[in-house]
Amino acid sequence: MSNIRSLLPYDVDAVRADFPILAQSHHEGTPLVYLDNAASSQKPRQVIEAMDAYYRETHANVHRGIHKLSEAATSAYEDARKRIARFINARSRREVIYTRGTTEAINLVAQTWGRTNLKAGDVVLTTVMEHHANIVPWQMLATEKGIIVRYAPMLADGTLDMEAFTNLLRTEPVKLVTIVHASNVLGTINPVEEIVQMAHEVGALVLVDAAQSIPHLPVDVQALGADFVAFSSHKMAGPTGIGILWGKRDILEAMPPWQGGGDMISQVTFEGSTWNELPYKFEAGTPSIAEAIGLGAAVDYLSQLGMDNVHRHEQILTEYALERLSEVPGLTLYGPSSSQKGAVAAFTIDGIHAHDLAQLLDTEGVAVRAGHHCAMPLHGLLNVSATARASFYLYNTPEEVDKLIEAIYKARSVFAF
Repeated sequence: MSNIRSLLPYDVDAVRADFPILAQSHHEGTPLVYLDNAASSQKPRQVIEAMDAYYRETHANVHRGIHKLSEAATSAYEDARKRIARFINARSRREVIYTRGTTEAINLVAQTWGRTNLKAGDVVLTTVMEHHANIVPWQMLATEKGIIVRYAPMLADGTLDMEAFTNLLRTEPVKLVTIVHASNVLGTINPVEEIVQMAHEVGALVLVDAAQSIPHLPVDVQALGADFVAFSSHKMAGPTGIGILWGKRDILEAMPPWQGGGDMISQVTFEGSTWNELPYKFEAGTPSIAEAIGLGAAVDYLSQLGMDNVHRHEQILTEYALERLSEVPGLTLYGPSSSQKGAVAAFTIDGIHAHDLAQLLDTEGVAVRAGHHCAMPLHGLLNVSATARASFYLYNTPEEVDKLIEAIYKARSVFAF
């Protein structure tokens, strides 16, 4: 254990001290071991305090007032957008659109770019490892417009079948590739840069679901080369209810707005309306102001820690966790090796349903996720109805991995294995 601690790139105990919720007891004095980070991460005091300060000191609507509070709120709101743009290396803050999260960001692309540019017979190419948020919007569009959704398969180790993907890309009339950067179940990190290059060669655009990558590793949208990138605040130490759609400016400029109302207009008459400039064309109504400020504080926190350090920390923990989990009798791990995946370990144990296992782990203070993780088609391919999922973040420790393993053995003893 001490050897693993010495490999960690930063003082994890100092980081943990920034997260108030981690200091609380879970059940009757049992320390909390929070391993459900792929669903939603915890928030540091810096994020909580930034949002609290906004509500205490500068709350007002943005963009619409010339009084002091409105100007202060607008400045904080737009400054957060600039910091988010720097965090992902966007060319301009105008390419950064606030949404409610990854799901809304993907739906925005489907309902604006997709409705405008896709016609019956056109193919949207995705993969079998996608979250429902990157399947259902395209199925809805298929019903409406007659487009075709194709799913590239994966190999037995949980990595994308690149040969099959390439064949589909080159033989089908693919107009859009929409792909998860890192699977929320398998942890698989897909070769997005390579996929983008191949897609562009056949004239297809690329949308990347980066909900499970941007919180965990350095992501440069310019280097990635994709046309759209979607991600969520609440998985990267920020608040719920806000996310980002990044898009190339020329593509966003050509897209029609999705929702109508305040802020997204330039002029309104009884005869018609004209639209505001980017990014406001896609931001109708009163926005999530405090949440945007909170996300700005979250990217500051992550930037100070260093995303290379976050990624390295998680790689060490994940490798250790997979090693320990593989020693448990009757336990089946899903997904590739630690070198090809993010900080996720999905597994089943013979004779114990994933929901029962999660409930038993909870009594030991260990919080994991159980179910299909909004990836029902993938679980069908895995031939399991549900998996348990332990997912790690920048504040987790090797000792917490050991606590997970200890709790699993106690759960097995309940079933007299």
